[in-house]
Formats: sequence, C-alpha cells, structure tokens
Amino acid sequence: MKYLVIISTLFVAGSLVGWVIELFFRRFVSQKKWVNPGFLTGPYLPIYGSGVVVLYAVSNIPLGITSQVWDIIVRILIIGVGMTLVEFIAGLIFIKGLGVKLWDYSNRKGNIMGIICPTFSLIWLAVGSLYYFLANPFFVSAVDWISENLIYTYFIGGVVGMMIVDFSYSVHLATKLKEFKELQTLRFEDFKKEWKKKIKDLKESI
Repeated sequence: MKYLVIISTLFVAGSLVGWVIELFFRRFVSQKKWVNPGFLTGPYLPIYGSGVVVLYAVSNIPLGITSQVWDIIVRILIIGVGMTLVEFIAGLIFIKGLGVKLWDYSNRKGNIMGIICPTFSLIWLAVGSLYYFLANPFFVSAVDWISENLIYTYFIGGVVGMMIVDFSYSVHLATKLKEFKELQTLRFEDFKKEWKKKIKDLKESI
C-alpha cells in the first residue's frame, strides 16, 4: 500500500508540475500564446508524471556500486536513457494508436520518427541531473511524510481518478475523430483544431 501511495503521489506531482512548465514554455518560447499543452482536458501531463516516477526510482534504488563517483555517473546515464524511453514509448503509443503526434522533432538532427532526438535527450539528461542533486532529497522527505499521513492519500486518489476519467474521455473522442475523418498522423495542434471542429459540428447537428 505504501509503495502504491508513493508512486501515485510522484505521478500526480509530476503531471501537475509538468503541465505548468509546458504551459509557460508554450506561452513564452514555442507558440507565444496561452494554450492547454496537454492531450487531456485537465491541468496534467501524465508523461511528466511517468518521468518523475522514473527519476525517483533510479535515484533511490541500490545499484550495488561501491564507488560513489561511479554510482552517481551510472545513475545519471540511466536517468537520461530512461527519460528518453518514456518520451519514445509515449509518443509511439499516440502515433500508432490514435494517429496523433504530441510533439515533433522531425526538423532536428538525429531524430527517430520525430519522437526523440539527441538534443532533447541531452536536455532530459540535464533535467535528470538537476533532479538527482537538488530535488530528490525533497521528494524523498515529502513522499515519506504523505505516505505516513493517509488522509492526504484521498486527495491523491481523487486526482488519479479524475485523470483516468479524463484520459478515457479524451481517448474516446480521439478515436471517434480518427474514424470520422480517416486521418493519418496529425500534429497535436492540428489535431486540436480538428477536435474542436468535430465537437462544434456535433453540437450544431443536435
């Protein structure tokens, strides 16, 4: 039970914080406007939640390496590979399953299917390093405290429940849209436009 609470807490925290980061990144860097950066309706990005779970696990599991320096080096490398795998698996699921490309690195050198690229793998490596050295001790303390105060698990459970409902609803709409339009793979921004148009058409037909 304790480990389920820990994983859920990390997942929720990462999903919420990741959504905020992407919100401001798209506003001031990539798209220059306020947009919901997520596939879901609510303010959470599960891919970031999954990433935080990976970061926490790799940062704290024993590796059996006696040298402290090599232990740190190996952990950082595993973090970089792990975060890249999370990004690749998530991107592949949406492309193959729903025909939606949530992000597109096709214009970057060394990219694979436009889902991952060396540049962002290095960024994830840097982010993972910052987490390991700066944030992990805080996360360990916070998660232990929450897992020992079970009243807060109701909040975590409620958020996870909302995310599951939101995900199911969003996947259902995406599937219907794909069937209706017989679409090939779409960039996420184009997908949202088609999504809004489909909803508008449905409302007008009622």
